[in-house]
Amino acid sequence: MSPAPALLVIAHGSRDPRHAATVHALTRRTRELRPGMRVETAFLDFNTPSVGQALSALYLSGVREVVALPLLLTRAFHAKSDIPAALAESTARLPGLSVRVADVLGPSPLLLSALERRLTEAGLTPADRATTAVVLASAGSTDPEAIAVIAEIAREWRHTGWCAVRPAFASGAFPAGFSPTEDAVRALRAEGFARVAVAPYVIAPGRLPDRIAAGAEAAGADVLAGVLGAAPELARLLLRRYDDAATAPARLPALTA
Repeated sequence: MSPAPALLVIAHGSRDPRHAATVHALTRRTRELRPGMRVETAFLDFNTPSVGQALSALYLSGVREVVALPLLLTRAFHAKSDIPAALAESTARLPGLSVRVADVLGPSPLLLSALERRLTEAGLTPADRATTAVVLASAGSTDPEAIAVIAEIAREWRHTGWCAVRPAFASGAFPAGFSPTEDAVRALRAEGFARVAVAPYVIAPGRLPDRIAAGAEAAGADVLAGVLGAAPELARLLLRRYDDAATAPARLPALTA
């Protein structure tokens, strides 16, 4: 039996050291869930190894099949452009290397479960759901597909019992229905909601998550949840995306030298 493809988790990267530490914690948790499977990490920017460096190291160790998994919540610019370009460069120079590209993480019920976990850890209980409005605060995007996904997640989450869920962005343009975190908190308060919680829809700490936290504090949010981080739901989701790519390659992009 041939070995299972290696999993290469590709994160954005950040100058903030908390970002890489969180990504590595998530990949460690993923390894623990699937003993014996090769799981490595690469970064698009700021941190090492780069995608090319990680694939070269895998190749030199004898790996010829890889599932590349974008550690991204939506299909925006990095998923559509940066990651495919980095993978294509590596497969062009590494003969016999086959790379299958997994889907981005979102949307998924497991992400909603991770958001719920972080709100519970921040102090909310099931009894608070009907009296709490939530700001779903993501990093921000100008990509129409990504914007539509975030809006749909907010609508879906609202149907689980929260009295309101409002999407917000930390940066960039603010399309219809979106606003900065602090404005979303103030708007919900003005609409009469006594308790407002902010749930960051981001994976790891960094500049934009800090901006979300600052906006929540400035607007007087009652609850600020932590970033998704190494939540067990995310580790399970990484394996789900890996399995989908490894077992159904015909439906997914494949890059070979």
